[in-house]
Amino acid sequence: MCKAVVEGGNETIAEGVNNGITYLMVFPYILVGVIFYFLYRHKKNLSKTK
Repeated sequence: MCKAVVEGGNETIAEGVNNGITYLMVFPYILVGVIFYFLYRHKKNLSKTK
């Protein structure tokens, strides 16, 4: 479906599709980064208390 929209020749629609794909790809990376940050911080606090 995305390919058909982009092949239609409308540049603004193609730009919107690219922005949507980028938007959908960024959030999983941010979420994984935040999870790893909190795990790292948690492990660091555990090692301090020993």
